[in-house]
Amino acid sequence: MKRTLRCGVAVAMLPLALAACSENAADGAAVPDTRASSEEINLPAIPVMGPEVTILAFGNSLFAGYGLSEGESYPAKLERALRSKGINAVISNAGVSGDTSAAGLQRLTFTLDAQKQKPDLFILELGGNDLLRGLSPAETRANLSAMMDELKDRDIPVLLMGMRAPPNYGPEYQADFDALYGDLAQEYDADLIPFWLEDIYQEPTLFQSDRIHPTAEGIETLVSSTLEKVEAALPEPVGDLEGAS
Repeated sequence: MKRTLRCGVAVAMLPLALAACSENAADGAAVPDTRASSEEINLPAIPVMGPEVTILAFGNSLFAGYGLSEGESYPAKLERALRSKGINAVISNAGVSGDTSAAGLQRLTFTLDAQKQKPDLFILELGGNDLLRGLSPAETRANLSAMMDELKDRDIPVLLMGMRAPPNYGPEYQADFDALYGDLAQEYDADLIPFWLEDIYQEPTLFQSDRIHPTAEGIETLVSSTLEKVEAALPEPVGDLEGAS
């Protein structure tokens, strides 16, 4: 039986409500190679080391920065955090509100082809909208696997941002969904953050009034809690340079 969930989900149900409830045409228009660069968000000059490290952040509204001001999205603040540590990171924000894993798969090749250079790291954050629509974990797994195949063929390292299903979907659905990110990370030798909302999903004050999308402060918390794993997923020369500083 198909399961559904309203967008006005309670904060306690946030593990399933990662994705955007907003799906209008403007939100759905993907803009490839849109960089959350330090110039765009008026960052102060920060000394950085080594060659430029390009990161493509590919996801839904939580990457797109739904309800936030310019420069407050997760990719923008992640770039700032990396650069503040001396890492010459430039992040392209390819987050599109409302995207399911199927929608992400449909635009993946176009988005990759539109980049000026091959990304050094691809951060993949999709699956929450699949939960909102009650899509089967098998369908989500197949779509994410197809994306991982494409990225593997292009020799692009991946960091998977995992999600969790809520218990009200039933134990079988929950177990199948929760396992897919870890399984894919192991199968494709990808880095993984098992549940990237871990540090905020039980904190109502870190979410906007829709109780789905993080506030700017919530994004700051997410960046702080995931920064170390993002660093670890970066190309080895970055780590070597940082260690030598």
